[in-house]
Amino acid sequence: MPRLSRADTIVQHVSGLLSAGAYKAGERLPSVRQAAREHGVSKNTMAEAYDRLVARGLLESRAGSGYYVAQFQPPRQVPPAAHVAAAVDVVSLLREQLDQHYEVRPGDGRPPPFWMEGSELKRYFSVFKAAGPASVDFGYGSSWGYAPLRERLRVLLMERAIAVQPDGLLLTHGVNHGVDLIIRHLIEPGDTVFVDDPGYYPLFGKLTLAKAKMVGIRRLHDGPDLDDLAAKLAIHRPKIFFTQSLAHNPTGGSLSPAVAFGLMRLAERWGFLLVENDVLGDILPATLPRLAALDQLNRVLYVGTFSKTLSASLRCGFVAGHPSIISSLGNLKMLTTVATSDYVERFVFKLIQDGHYLRHLRRLRARVEEAHKASLVQLEALGLTVRASVTPGFYLWTEFPEGIDEMDLCRKAAERSIFLAPGSVFTPDRSAPERAGRGRAAIRINVAYGTNPRFIDFLRDIMAGR
Repeated sequence: MPRLSRADTIVQHVSGLLSAGAYKAGERLPSVRQAAREHGVSKNTMAEAYDRLVARGLLESRAGSGYYVAQFQPPRQVPPAAHVAAAVDVVSLLREQLDQHYEVRPGDGRPPPFWMEGSELKRYFSVFKAAGPASVDFGYGSSWGYAPLRERLRVLLMERAIAVQPDGLLLTHGVNHGVDLIIRHLIEPGDTVFVDDPGYYPLFGKLTLAKAKMVGIRRLHDGPDLDDLAAKLAIHRPKIFFTQSLAHNPTGGSLSPAVAFGLMRLAERWGFLLVENDVLGDILPATLPRLAALDQLNRVLYVGTFSKTLSASLRCGFVAGHPSIISSLGNLKMLTTVATSDYVERFVFKLIQDGHYLRHLRRLRARVEEAHKASLVQLEALGLTVRASVTPGFYLWTEFPEGIDEMDLCRKAAERSIFLAPGSVFTPDRSAPERAGRGRAAIRINVAYGTNPRFIDFLRDIMAGR
């Protein structure tokens, strides 16, 4: 833990006094000179501490008079309610991922922060300086993104047998930003799009906002169900099929070569585009089947990110595809966000170039594999049905026996401060008959929390009917 400076210590001390009511609103604090003597610091240090308290809204500075307790105190942080509403829909599930009221979090979509702690990345974050004396000019940067990182990504994608033209890759704020740009550019109200069912729930919200017509394609352990896809192609004419090939969210399954080949044949025959989300690509083998490798980005748009493997706060990702589409997405990016963060992109590039990112990925991959295996063993030992997953990823799709109600399951978990991600949230049409209470209850489990003792005890009680 970093050592506090003298100014930090004074700020904490005075903040505590103000919080405890030692001073009334409008009351004058000791002068800078007097307070400096009391705390045994210089006048400059004391003035800095007072100024920080002013910046926090706790004090007011009156020229020629001194520092006074602010009349309007910032609202104190209110602790969360004892029983926060269970995450039973898209909005509540997404909100809980950000606000984090629950203590045990098997429903999370991200790796836990502690998986990043202890690695050299944490140290690197605190000491990072951009390389070169004039490397960052604090301007917008190119709308395409930082050129060296774009070029490095082209090399990385070649390792996955995906050849990207120089003007075929655009940096984004992450996968969600990339998907947003694609939807804005290619989808008109009323257009039909295919999605995985179950699939990535934030995508459903974006398509709903775009007034698109969503049709779910059944997701099996080895990818989209080609029979279901063919049957729905006889009825619908989709413009795009959004899918995640590997370590699928939420089922954990990965695309087989046979299904990948069959999917590309149907896309060619029926003339629809494919958007392939490879959000965990950096911790997965480069040799796994990817649609972008089969198609070489003629009919496939390929999106990826560093946010899942580095930090959710580092919003940095990309879209790769045919230059004609990528150019249009770049124009749309300029109109909506002007540019992505040149500073963040340089940071990510330096992590890659200096070898830090590779070493971090090795540790992260080992952690994922270990947690995946341990979670699978414990869940199956309870008698739960866990969908087969050849490639270890962040997620396991777990089904309960008949008679267990999914919403009741989530409410019971919430009462124990356990955050679950219910299976129904991951379907594009929750009003369909098979979703109207007649299917088996299911949840998506983040393997990082799959062996948490409180979570396992909860599941054991559920299975025992308690």
